[in-house]
Amino acid sequence: QVQLVESGGGSVQTGESLTLSCAASGRTSSTDAMGWFRQAPGKEREFVAVISSSWSGGITYYADSVKGRFAIFRDYAKNTVYLQMNSLKPEDAAVYYCNRGNWRDRLKGMDYWGKGTLVTVSS
Repeated sequence: QVQLVESGGGSVQTGESLTLSCAASGRTSSTDAMGWFRQAPGKEREFVAVISSSWSGGITYYADSVKGRFAIFRDYAKNTVYLQMNSLKPEDAAVYYCNRGNWRDRLKGMDYWGKGTLVTVSS
């Protein structure tokens, strides 16, 4: 099994930045993609961003709602993925979940999930 542990959530004001991290451990595969989803109260879980394995070139893909504001990157040696969030808006407030698995499932949710880290944005 794979374990994912998020960190870095917190409370910020509109326009500020925050960076989340997620460390993977256990039976990880070097071919796995890693990404982020988020879920706000009363709303469905939504895809945020994903990055592929080093073998496939670290390809990134973003939801339209965060494109140009967020950046996803990995430290492959540390088996860690990051989400740098800039120009945060109130609508970005949510629990952010780390996700890992096959690139094929990147938009619907890959096999492994973290427990989430809370991000709040006040105006």
